[in-house]
Amino acid sequence: MLRTLWRYGFAVLTVAAALFITKSLEHYTDITPLFYAAIVVSAWFGGMGPGLLAVALATVALDYYFIAPLYTLRPDLKQISFLVVFGFLAVLTSWMSAKRKQAEEGLRHARDELETRVQERTAELRQANETLRERGETLQKVQTELAHVTRVMTVGELTASIAHEVNQPLAAIVTNSNACLRWLGGVQPNFDEARKAVERIIKDGYRASEVIARIRALVKKAPARDDVVDLNEVIVEVLALAQNEARRARVVLKRELATDLPPARGDRVQLQQVILNLIVNALEAIAKNKDGERELSISSGKDQSNNLIVTVRDTGEGLDPANLERVFDAFFTTKPDGMGMGLAISRTIIESHGGRLWATSNSPHGAVFQFTLPAAAETSSHISFRTLDESAGA
Repeated sequence: MLRTLWRYGFAVLTVAAALFITKSLEHYTDITPLFYAAIVVSAWFGGMGPGLLAVALATVALDYYFIAPLYTLRPDLKQISFLVVFGFLAVLTSWMSAKRKQAEEGLRHARDELETRVQERTAELRQANETLRERGETLQKVQTELAHVTRVMTVGELTASIAHEVNQPLAAIVTNSNACLRWLGGVQPNFDEARKAVERIIKDGYRASEVIARIRALVKKAPARDDVVDLNEVIVEVLALAQNEARRARVVLKRELATDLPPARGDRVQLQQVILNLIVNALEAIAKNKDGERELSISSGKDQSNNLIVTVRDTGEGLDPANLERVFDAFFTTKPDGMGMGLAISRTIIESHGGRLWATSNSPHGAVFQFTLPAAAETSSHISFRTLDESAGA
């Protein structure tokens, strides 16, 4: 009620002010502009109702104070036409002023509401980004744990091969130690031969230490690194762990490694894990193949885009063409006791290094797994290949 009284009272005051000023200056100015101004102000601040009240009061004031006969409300026909035109224009002015006021208030309200919604949405997006970041960190931790578990399981499958790799230098150390004792225990000690035996002992000790160091690096849980990596060295290290397993399965290992292959950038242990997983899968596939060739070859080189490419080719039972992509899905496996995580993790590792991992069928039977990596530094040297066949007796 107070707000309504203020709005209409304001209209009365503005018209009264216009009347007072116009009456004081009627000999120097036109009589209508200030009344129009009073109507505009009343409609702007009070709304359409006070604006119409201002129109009515202004029309009466004009007729009473400024149109002859003065101080009466009996205009003639000509004066009536003037008042009608004034009233029409005043109503139109009042309506336009009120509508503009409403439009500006609506625009301001919409702007305030938009700002509120933008602030709310921004807060929601910040919360969502924080949640995604936390989930991303959690996912990365889970992937790291899965990769570590997969490495440990793969090394567990190669326990016999690893034991053989360690036993060889240990047996050589024992043999050379006994030989050294014999050279020193003779009637005339042969220090030259004893010195050679000791040198062989030291060499075999380093060899055993390197095998153990490679195994510790492979199963160690450590943050990802970005180092310059020689892919050929990684392949040779992994083949050293798998040699005895290949010998036990009567599988011929072949290496075709580019001699001037440029280095790659990445995590050496993760790349070892990928190659080791592909080799172990190939050995298991060949073990299921009772007839035909039993051959596993691994090669390195450069593709047409100058990316490094590693190929693992086997003569095993092969893959169903429908499963060439599914084998990389998490928890999909063709092994009765498999987890279905090895190839999924391997693809994630290769893609995180900027490369690609895929599978095709081998001819006439078997499977081919290939992955690419960007080179750390381009080289214009011609790439040649050396072929080294390693076979173990049945």
